[in-house]
Amino acid sequence: MNALLHHRVDGPTDAPVLVLGPSLGTSLSVWDPQVPALAERYRVVRWDLPGHGGSPAALLPAGSTVADLGQLVLGLVDTLGVGSFAYAGVSLGGAVGTWLAAHRPSRVESLALVCSSARFGEPGPWLERAGRVRADGTGPLAATAPERWFTPAFTDSGALVAGRLAADHLSVDPEAYAVCCEVLAVLDLRADLARVTAPTLVVGGRGDRVTPPAHARALADGIRDAHLVELPRAAHLAGVERPGAVLDALRAHLGLPRPRGTAVRRAVLGDAHVDRAAARTTPFTARFQEFITRYAWGEIWAGDVLDRRTRSCITLTALVAGGHKDELALHVRAAVRNGLTPEEIGEVLLQSAVYCGVPAANSAFAVADRVLTELTELGELGELGELGESGAGADDKGPGAERPGGLGNRPGDPRTRKDS
Repeated sequence: MNALLHHRVDGPTDAPVLVLGPSLGTSLSVWDPQVPALAERYRVVRWDLPGHGGSPAALLPAGSTVADLGQLVLGLVDTLGVGSFAYAGVSLGGAVGTWLAAHRPSRVESLALVCSSARFGEPGPWLERAGRVRADGTGPLAATAPERWFTPAFTDSGALVAGRLAADHLSVDPEAYAVCCEVLAVLDLRADLARVTAPTLVVGGRGDRVTPPAHARALADGIRDAHLVELPRAAHLAGVERPGAVLDALRAHLGLPRPRGTAVRRAVLGDAHVDRAAARTTPFTARFQEFITRYAWGEIWAGDVLDRRTRSCITLTALVAGGHKDELALHVRAAVRNGLTPEEIGEVLLQSAVYCGVPAANSAFAVADRVLTELTELGELGELGELGESGAGADDKGPGAERPGGLGNRPGDPRTRKDS
């Protein structure tokens, strides 16, 4: 029996099949943020490139082309008993999908190309990279991978996620990586684009330096009736940096409904927070993320009996009572988005002091002051008013005691946010 690409299957066994392809230097985990949602309606098959993740390096000998990678994917789905399938791929994984859709059109029902290209530039740089990897291993490239994959803002805020993906890169077999570079060096699918008849989505990141937006536009122009989505604040691994936006594009392309509550959650908490939560989603936490989106945001926050300002007041009070400081910081920001002024937030915290206790309110004032000051410094809030005179007193040794009124703003205060 021939060796297969390492793969993972998620979702119902009787559902239609969606095959997901990875990019160079990553593993099938690059699709982790989207898989839980996609696996609700699809049997999702993810695969690793040869020498990446769990796939044997020997599957792709020197001299191979994108056609050989396409045949490896066909061998995998044939073994799984799959006839036709939807396909989505990132970068090189997307090019494999383009080849499949052009040369095996009866197998590909729909196609999604994420930060991919029909031609990844001139051969020279790829051949040079192959030589460097054979000489020095993948370590030097892995160390700089986040700079190629993400925008600078995400490299800072998403350091944990970027580090995990860089570790995947470091584990890649050097020879297999070099052969993949040689595949990219000779890859030219421009003449094949007109042969693609499957409904096609093209997603590009406006900050992508590996496959700049012009590459995505060329794909969309070359494939008949292709739909193009360009994402701001996203570079090459757009599905990791903007997981929610990529998932929304895939849902629309595949005809899948957005979960109830998504729009409300984004409106209250902001796209940046929801995208970070999605990026941190794992198969273990996926059900919880779906639960809070559907129940907390799709039913409670979406209700029409109370307006969002009132719900923010209630939420702030409950978080003060429970001592949930990280969640409180998140919902102070949400309260501002919902229209509460600093003075009104201060009144809520004063009311909480009476019924939840002065120590709890003291800590809450420190958290709220820090958040509101941050928002002011970022230009997202006007000049702050006084939050009331009954915050922590000057003789209180709790958080914020250094500043009049106890409204501390110290660099050492924790700023970790949870995912709800």
